[in-house]
Amino acid sequence: MSEQPIRIGYCLSLTGPLASNGKTARLAHQIWENDVNRKGGLLGRKVKMVCVDDETNPKLVPGIYKRLLDDEKVDLVIGGYGDNSVAPAMPLIMERNRYLVALMALAVNASFDYSNYFVMIPTGPRPSEALTEGFFALAAKQSPKPESMAILAADAPFSKGPVQGAKAHADKHGFKVVSDARYPLSATDLAPFIRDLKPINPDILFLCSYLNDSVGLLRAIDQVGLEPKMVGGSMIGPQNGSIKAQLGPLLNGLVNYEYWLPVPKMMYPGIAQMMAEYQSLAPSAGADPLGYYVAPQAYAQMQVVEQAIAGAGSLDDARLAQVTRDSSFKTVVGDVKFGKGGGWSEARVLQVQYQNIKGADLSDFRDARTQAVVWPSSFASGALIYPYVKAIRNV
Repeated sequence: MSEQPIRIGYCLSLTGPLASNGKTARLAHQIWENDVNRKGGLLGRKVKMVCVDDETNPKLVPGIYKRLLDDEKVDLVIGGYGDNSVAPAMPLIMERNRYLVALMALAVNASFDYSNYFVMIPTGPRPSEALTEGFFALAAKQSPKPESMAILAADAPFSKGPVQGAKAHADKHGFKVVSDARYPLSATDLAPFIRDLKPINPDILFLCSYLNDSVGLLRAIDQVGLEPKMVGGSMIGPQNGSIKAQLGPLLNGLVNYEYWLPVPKMMYPGIAQMMAEYQSLAPSAGADPLGYYVAPQAYAQMQVVEQAIAGAGSLDDARLAQVTRDSSFKTVVGDVKFGKGGGWSEARVLQVQYQNIKGADLSDFRDARTQAVVWPSSFASGALIYPYVKAIRNV
């Protein structure tokens, strides 16, 4: 075996607002690194991940990748977690014709259309629409059918795609958008934004938020006493174990997207072992104690890179990209095939409703009893409780 490891460089948000998800991805990557090295590495060489903190600051990302390529001279690069860590790197990646597998960046390649870009996120070829397709499909099936919808989203780049998708679904199903508002990410008191919706009393409240503001929004809904018929849609936060522990019963009734949960139909080969190891290490790593949202996708991201290297028999960027375009990959989140634009060829997004939560103990969330997969039917583990107020009171 060569003494020189294959060095894979990238950045993650290990500090700042997205630190919990960044640390979760980092731990999943470390588990993969250990696993692949135990099997003998790749191409006869050990593998070493070179991760740099981007501090949840997209302005730092281009410089980080330039240093990784020019100074650190890493063999490969991968994309970090989310749009903020991926989109700013793309001009340099394209200029250097590098192969890139990113993590959970929603619609980054829509504007770049870069053929050597791939992303581990189960939103398929229409990412903005797929994220909330099930949310609106469920709403349209209810009786009486909801009529009005309010949109409340963080004033940040990540909101643009989901909000655009929500408006398209509203138009398709005949929901009238009666309010479309933004709040600054720096806002600590979100009650005024919820209070403004009280006179409107929308049937659907569509929310698009980050971790801390997800907490603030659900607390504000409870404080103000707003009672839409459906709440949720595109919140980054409720998936996180630390957020679940903060909110407890305030999550009841919320309908939101997920990518993986430990329900019977999603227990793919290798996932139980990987998640058990992750959860045993998460407390000391400062990562999400459950890890269901980011960890499976992050581990699978590296399985794609691993299998692409094996298939190409080299580290050549063009060959790796060709193998990734042409192949189907066996991962802990199931079989993955990439399609046009580098996204999954088929969407596999879940809609989950939080139900019957009585406390804030993480043990209540470990086996998904309180997180019913309500869409699609092929993965369903429970039925939607409608309207929202019924789910709140049915505890």
